[in-house]
Amino acid sequence: MKTVLKLEELMMFALGIYFFSLLDYAWWWFLVLILTPDIGMLGYLFGNKAGAFFYNLSHHKGVALLIYLAGVYFSIPLCQLIGVILFTHSAFDRILGYGLKYDKGFKFTHLGEIGNTNG
Repeated sequence: MKTVLKLEELMMFALGIYFFSLLDYAWWWFLVLILTPDIGMLGYLFGNKAGAFFYNLSHHKGVALLIYLAGVYFSIPLCQLIGVILFTHSAFDRILGYGLKYDKGFKFTHLGEIGNTNG
């Protein structure tokens, strides 16, 4: 099942790249911005609960889609860019096994415990 989930995320990652290609931004912007959603990890400076909240906010594909669609509806290319970056980054993280966080700690995700080779 892990392979199927990773393939699904790979397709979403490819979809994110496709949607970026539709935007009027140079490709170097994609490379510069693709890791910026990880700034949500700074929430862990304020504890596990705040960390999980901010990390999940910056890695939730639903949030990414809402931002992107708001950008489309209101013709705001910057919102479209932010949505695409959030979506694509989240798919890439899931390929690597980093899921949405539980407030128990950073390594506890909806995909299982990070670093746990038994699951």
